[in-house]
Amino acid sequence: MLKIYNLKDKVEYIREIAELTQKEWGEKTNTNEEFEEKVNKKIYKMINSFDNPYYCKLILLHNKHLVGFISIFEHDCDERKDLSPWYATMYVKEEYRNKGYSKMLNDAILKEAKRRRIKRLYLKTELKNYYEKFGAKFLENLNDNEKILYFETY
Repeated sequence: MLKIYNLKDKVEYIREIAELTQKEWGEKTNTNEEFEEKVNKKIYKMINSFDNPYYCKLILLHNKHLVGFISIFEHDCDERKDLSPWYATMYVKEEYRNKGYSKMLNDAILKEAKRRRIKRLYLKTELKNYYEKFGAKFLENLNDNEKILYFETY
């Protein structure tokens, strides 16, 4: 059975999420010790963000197996610190891809943003025509082949 949870209600998945996040988006490490240090910092940061009204990490589970996750961050773009909050870290494990799970995560995070009365979520991406299929709209290009999109939640 597929179900979406807030990570703060399922903290037993926090290490796996931190490891996947480090592998996917983190600074490359040369040793296992460096990797563990980065993962532990991510865990610490996630736990200490639970009370931030602009932070949310939703996880998708199939039975008790992590399928993927998605987040809202207060800040996620050094080039545009004036924009907030941000739609971030959509991730679906490779073995679960192309099954519509990213749409489930997308819909869940937009519903959560609306519940929190967040009217607009910003997104920084290099992907072409991916988030647009979920309703994201173009805002501007950045210098490094990335662009900023946004979702309206109302």
